[in-house]
Amino acid sequence: MTISEVQNDSQANDKYAQADLIIKARLDRSEIQMLCKFVEGLGHLGIVTTTNKELGEVMIQTTKDCWPELKKVIEQMPIEIEFI
Repeated sequence: MTISEVQNDSQANDKYAQADLIIKARLDRSEIQMLCKFVEGLGHLGIVTTTNKELGEVMIQTTKDCWPELKKVIEQMPIEIEFI
């Protein structure tokens, strides 16, 4: 691999790395599974991971392009969620 190819590959990886977005949120523990299933059903918009079950903290992995749509949908869900 030439230096030019390595630089081009590195630039492509940086472009995708900059697209990633991680949102932290807190909600009632009993609603974590509902949020996970709901976002999972949307498939392409994001992934929810529980980071602290006792405190109801989750991490939502998405992209900068998908986040506005996903946030709007989550805010319309019948759950109280606090983005932290």
